[in-house]
Amino acid sequence: MDNAHRNPLIELSFEFFPPKDQPGEERLWQELTQLRSLSPKFVSVTYGAGGSTRERTIRVTEEIGQRTGLDTVAHLTCVGSTQSELSEVLDSYKGAGIKEVLALRGDPVGGPLATWESTPGGFDHADQLVKLAVEKGLGVGVAAFPDLHPASNGNVELDLETLLRKEEFGATFAISQFFFEISSWERLMNQLEKAGSNLKLIPGVMPVTNVKQIVKFAQLSGTQIPDKTRTRFEAVAEDEKAVRELGVEIAAELCTQLLELGCKSLHFYTMNTAEATVKVCQSLDLGK
Repeated sequence: MDNAHRNPLIELSFEFFPPKDQPGEERLWQELTQLRSLSPKFVSVTYGAGGSTRERTIRVTEEIGQRTGLDTVAHLTCVGSTQSELSEVLDSYKGAGIKEVLALRGDPVGGPLATWESTPGGFDHADQLVKLAVEKGLGVGVAAFPDLHPASNGNVELDLETLLRKEEFGATFAISQFFFEISSWERLMNQLEKAGSNLKLIPGVMPVTNVKQIVKFAQLSGTQIPDKTRTRFEAVAEDEKAVRELGVEIAAELCTQLLELGCKSLHFYTMNTAEATVKVCQSLDLGK
């Protein structure tokens, strides 16, 4: 797609996870180079808590800004860290020129559905981390859940209250968990509007490239896969190329619906692979 014909009015952003090793890190830079051509508003890097993973996370997050000039939003979770340790990480990010963070509670050690275990001297809720980051002069984003957070146990009001409390502590934007049903997005959007929220709400989109993987992710995150979507993927599940093509098609359909509702931003969960996200954006003439 000729850059001159793309729509530059829609802000794009891309999420990556920290590579586990050097070869993975080299692949990350290659994929990032492809996505950079779409002129994203920012890229975000998920946070690996504990040990060398945490150190690699911090270093890669800092290097993205230094090597590409792209604005970087650094994730940070409360899991397994004391308030002092979280403060040090925030200081490190700020020292590297990072201006915004995504403040998350994070999943329990045993996974999203496990019981939360407090860390002595740490935080149990994302709003506490939001407050700390704001006090350090950082812009703060949080997570939103169109299909509700698993911990909400289906309680729509509780889920909304949790999000609004994070806004009260200083969050200015929210990136949603991935979802497939536009009605879930509309419900969340309407709830926030009714509550008088000023949060900038950014939809999270995941182009599916692996059926088993997305089913697992959906189970862990509480995301609902509509029967019609599941049926479409099951029909091509044994054909990897067809799955990737359908993943792009379904993601593009969702993005079209979001844009028709007036969304001005789209956040893509790339899984550290550029191809599917690039194809979705090209099919919709998105990016500068």
